[in-house]
Amino acid sequence: MPTEIILLIGALIVAFLVFTWLIRVVKVTIGAAIGVALLILVLQLLFGIGPAQLWSYLNQWTGQWLGQLPDQLWRWFSEDR
Repeated sequence: MPTEIILLIGALIVAFLVFTWLIRVVKVTIGAAIGVALLILVLQLLFGIGPAQLWSYLNQWTGQWLGQLPDQLWRWFSEDR
């Protein structure tokens, strides 16, 4: 009987720690997404630079590496292991 209680308490502690870590990760992710969206909005409103123009510039600036990144990731993750 005491072993089950100790195991239950340990499982609750681990679940709590994982849940708080997950909440922190979600908060940081949402903050970063809002920051990027605000940056794109400011570029659009102040300079008339839209998301398509920004993406095109990033593709040219990185030598097409960033534009091919989704395809590269797809090939890497879809390989038979």
